[in-house]
Amino acid sequence: MARQDYLFTSESVSEGHPDKVCDRISDAVLDAFLTEEPNARVACETFATTNRVVIGGEVGLSDPERLHDFMGRVEGIARAAIRDIGYEQDKFHHATCEVTNLLHEQSAHIAQGVTGEAGRDEGAGDQGIMFGYATNETPDLMPAPIQYAHAILRRLAEARKSGAEPLLRPDAKSQLTLRYAAGKPVEVTSIVLSTQHESEAQSSDDIRAIVEPYIREVLPDGWITGATQWWVNPTGAFVIGGPDGDAGLTGRKIIVDTYGGAAPHGGGAFSGKDPTKVDRSAAYAARYLAKNVVAAGMAERCTIQLSYAIGVARPLSIYADLHGTGSVDEAAVERALDQVMDLTPRGIRTHLSLDRPIYARTAAYGHFGRSPEADGGFSWERTDLADALKRAV
Repeated sequence: MARQDYLFTSESVSEGHPDKVCDRISDAVLDAFLTEEPNARVACETFATTNRVVIGGEVGLSDPERLHDFMGRVEGIARAAIRDIGYEQDKFHHATCEVTNLLHEQSAHIAQGVTGEAGRDEGAGDQGIMFGYATNETPDLMPAPIQYAHAILRRLAEARKSGAEPLLRPDAKSQLTLRYAAGKPVEVTSIVLSTQHESEAQSSDDIRAIVEPYIREVLPDGWITGATQWWVNPTGAFVIGGPDGDAGLTGRKIIVDTYGGAAPHGGGAFSGKDPTKVDRSAAYAARYLAKNVVAAGMAERCTIQLSYAIGVARPLSIYADLHGTGSVDEAAVERALDQVMDLTPRGIRTHLSLDRPIYARTAAYGHFGRSPEADGGFSWERTDLADALKRAV
């Protein structure tokens, strides 16, 4: 039986964290390619450090001439992303940092396994295992520690960008430890928040005075108590931040991107990858399926695993774990999942409408636990499959 009384901790990082700057640039490049052509192939990686951004990877459009012309737009895409995040500091500024574009055409050997031909369905872009998870401990069916760690940083970013808190800067990290009783979160035992700020004259107490009202605003009533430990900028000044303070790289925050350590992760990153890459699309599908299992009332918690081989369309395996909370047999759930959704790469992209420029918005504050949007963004957060699942088991 699963533990019922325990402490659990998750962390989040802001859009200005060096790794998230890179995720954002990679996904902005992806969105631009998908705007140009919904079937574009993109595997874009970004590296950032003091006054420097390097972009590399493999890309493809159906017309090589258009691809050549498009390459000239990549630098502007990167600068626009950095500007939107808010970097205008001396050693990392959207207008003056050096941007190097090393993107090149997709490998023909990869393309031959992915692109469907007559009589053969489109294959997976790589081998791998992908996990999805859902739990009824929050309204968004997400683990509470990661969901509220994201919410804190998202709210602080809103305050910074609106001008309400002009002394805050883009780079920040949060960490929440929650106490669970009877399997549900009931109390915050510690809050860790480190945020970049304007001046070395500002103390940790000064920064806490700025951020505490926003933290209290986003956490549920009663979760912060007199015993809650606060650690705000515990090392003191945090003025040098972003890629100037620490180098960044696409795909290094995969636990922040998913479930904060509350569920398994297959290991593949998401940002910068077009939806033929099952690292991304099948992880979205697994979250979609797990969320619908919980929304259907079949379990309080659900983990789904999918596995693929490069060039092979159908998943090699479908695994469901209801963590002892299910009202139905797990083998029946696995059979039902295969019936209600086409889990080939093309089937996932079609069902979730993934061939759209909807990815830059996923690059910070989590890919899951977000509200589905009118243009198809976060389509994997819908619960429209719940009734079909109930009929299928």
